[in-house]
Amino acid sequence: MIYSFDGRVRYSETGENGLLTLPGILNYFQDCSTFQSEEVGLGLKVLKEWKRFWVLSAWQVIVERYPALGEQIRTSTWAYGFRGFMGFRNFTMDTADGERLAYANTFWTYINRENGVPVRLTERDMEGYGLEEKLEMDYAPRKIVLPEKYIKEDVFYVQKHHLDTNHHVNNCQYVQMAMDYLPANYKIYQMRAEYKQQARLNNQIFPGKAEADGVTKILLNDRNNEPYAVVEFMEKM
Repeated sequence: MIYSFDGRVRYSETGENGLLTLPGILNYFQDCSTFQSEEVGLGLKVLKEWKRFWVLSAWQVIVERYPALGEQIRTSTWAYGFRGFMGFRNFTMDTADGERLAYANTFWTYINRENGVPVRLTERDMEGYGLEEKLEMDYAPRKIVLPEKYIKEDVFYVQKHHLDTNHHVNNCQYVQMAMDYLPANYKIYQMRAEYKQQARLNNQIFPGKAEADGVTKILLNDRNNEPYAVVEFMEKM
């Protein structure tokens, strides 16, 4: 089942250049999957009753063009596979005329709310979504290779505005944190993110930055230098 919703780029979603930001695109994608779950009867209220929730394990997002203020856009998503406690989902963002603006591959993990441990999927967890064909794209691995050396940046604390309904840092917030370490004129073409553990309110984030072969990697570590998340950026070659 492919789920789509139409929208229009709002002023509040644009950056200094008047274009939809990468976090804005990610929010459209995340909202789209949330809308689909609600539509098929597997939304937040149902999962709360089942003591379950989904967490995003990894992103791969490619942006061909950032839409401008006022542009009409259509965001779509669909599941293309389930295995064990994992779900696999594609996203697309197109113009009203069908121009492909951005697209993504994602890996999701199904979690037991009571103990925070991944739990195997059953038929009731999957049947509402159905399966569609995998999007044709150049797929990157789920795991991001960690740099051996990196520059340490200033430590900061997780704030209330970073949190989502699961009371840990929202997926998009990690990306926004990482983007703060990019040059002002950096135009993101591909973003990959791997989420390794959950940061909560008042946790300290120890950032690190590494650059090599046209790739910038930002580590968002805990006090033991174990990553909460790793975010990788590339510009278009």
